[in-house]
Amino acid sequence: MLTAEQQLAELVRGVVDLVQKDELLDRLREGRPLKIKAGFDPTRPDLHLGHTVLLQKMRQFQDLGHEVTFLVGDFTAMVGDPTGQNEMRPRLTREEVLSSAKTYQEQAFRVLDPDRTVVRYNSEWLGSLSLDKVVELAAKRTVARTLERRDFRERLAEHRDIYLHELLYPLLQGYDSVMLESDVELGGTDQLFNLMVGRDLMQRHGQRPQIVMTTPILEGIDARIENGQVVGKKMSKSADNYVGLTDPPVDMFRKCMQIDDGVIWRFYELLSSRTTAEIEALRAQNDPLHCKAAFAHEVVARFHGSERAAQAEATFRATYLGDAVPADVPEVTIPAAGQKLLLAKALAHAKLVASNGEGRRLISGGGVEVDGQVERDPLRELAPGSAYLVRVGSKNRRFCRIRVDS
Repeated sequence: MLTAEQQLAELVRGVVDLVQKDELLDRLREGRPLKIKAGFDPTRPDLHLGHTVLLQKMRQFQDLGHEVTFLVGDFTAMVGDPTGQNEMRPRLTREEVLSSAKTYQEQAFRVLDPDRTVVRYNSEWLGSLSLDKVVELAAKRTVARTLERRDFRERLAEHRDIYLHELLYPLLQGYDSVMLESDVELGGTDQLFNLMVGRDLMQRHGQRPQIVMTTPILEGIDARIENGQVVGKKMSKSADNYVGLTDPPVDMFRKCMQIDDGVIWRFYELLSSRTTAEIEALRAQNDPLHCKAAFAHEVVARFHGSERAAQAEATFRATYLGDAVPADVPEVTIPAAGQKLLLAKALAHAKLVASNGEGRRLISGGGVEVDGQVERDPLRELAPGSAYLVRVGSKNRRFCRIRVDS
């Protein structure tokens, strides 16, 4: 059993906002399991490592013996959180929300301990709120305070519409904390405003206000160090810079190995289960390849098991650090109607590149191999009735067998 001070040292690692630190220490010193709440609006089913930053912080609380509630915002998801949006989010149906919620939970339990996780749906109390209760709740917050929120403020300045139901969202999320009587609410940095509304509402309902903790928004695997700072787009599927929780082990390992040598320590800080001392010991070795491989192994083992992590590492080393060809190379057949096919067009058809133009640029730069030979002619044609083993990229190698149908 760790002391309150030792627990605090672990829990604050990687945290951006903490309101209030002294209050958290006081409650840890009480020696009872704290009620930890984190809400998730299931607006989409797919999760990646960026989502696990928050889930991992929840797991830390679980491992320290605290009570964690995974709150499914099935009601609030249909309202739509405007966080980070300059326009109203599209409304979702209940069927869409519940479908996403099912897969969301399944993936979340790859990080959380399902036996120690309380799952609640906020429709339990929000769905039965009568109009007089909604008015009573709205009376506890001023319009001026609500319009302090950045996305609302930006829309006002740009004369964009703000809909009344959007102003209710922070109140509804805050009311969740009242109903759960949470000690601590966790969320990403983009949720700070909503979390603070919950703290305020709890006080107005005569409750001890919750402590607020936010975790960073994780950058993608293409992030870089500039002037000592990590810069880059946030991890997302649309930016194709993500590591998906359901990615195959080799793909997951390969993507982790693409992380910049300097950026890998941010991933360690936010996602690794190693202690601070263990991470510093790794850093002192000054061996980026070993450190990234250790992180990649840890991530794959977490989601696929130790045996598959070892297999993924062996495959990666043979294929991407050597000259081997993966055993599971995908095959694509492209109709050509008896005509020759431009290699650049074939690359785009096989989804190895985003467009014909990108294919031509990659070929010109020596980033494409055909049957083991580097191809630099952007006008290279593939003959109908033939098959080719194509490799794209060097650090991030992707293979495909392209068959040109005659």
